[in-house]
Amino acid sequence: MSVSQETSKSTSEHSAHRKSTGRQVLVLAALLVASFVVAGLGGLASTSNVDGWYSTASKAPWTPPNWVFGPVWTLLYTLMALAAWLVWRKGGAASKSFLKLYWVQLVLNLAWTPLFFALYPMFGTPALWVGFVDITALAVVLVFLIRKAFPISRLAFALLVPYIAWVAYAATLNLWAAINN
Repeated sequence: MSVSQETSKSTSEHSAHRKSTGRQVLVLAALLVASFVVAGLGGLASTSNVDGWYSTASKAPWTPPNWVFGPVWTLLYTLMALAAWLVWRKGGAASKSFLKLYWVQLVLNLAWTPLFFALYPMFGTPALWVGFVDITALAVVLVFLIRKAFPISRLAFALLVPYIAWVAYAATLNLWAAINN
């Protein structure tokens, strides 16, 4: 390890230790709340439509039962908040850059559910294509987010891998729906 790497590592470790335990708990709680607000708003947009138009829609043969989505997203929202918290703890310019991108992905994540579920009854198939554009943009942002996480926190990087995998999977479900409905 070079002197500059040791200095950088020492500085980031010092930055993480400088943050009080109370502040760390508060930031983690805020990140979890933000994630679950997005989840809750998504739930509002999908609830009536899952049993409505979506129940009779043409779905990909690899579509899981509806009950799978809630537990999977609960886990993913928790993991993404933990990853953001781990990166925040490190501090510095790289962490700030990561966190800006983190909020972008959260907005894209929030937008997808109403685009896909709530707009379909009004606009039909074009709403599914707009949802597909959104989820594709989300996947691209996640690739950059994960790349930013890797040098900051290997654990944060690992916590985000299931998220990108699920988003890629969900994108295939969205694409099928857009093509076949």
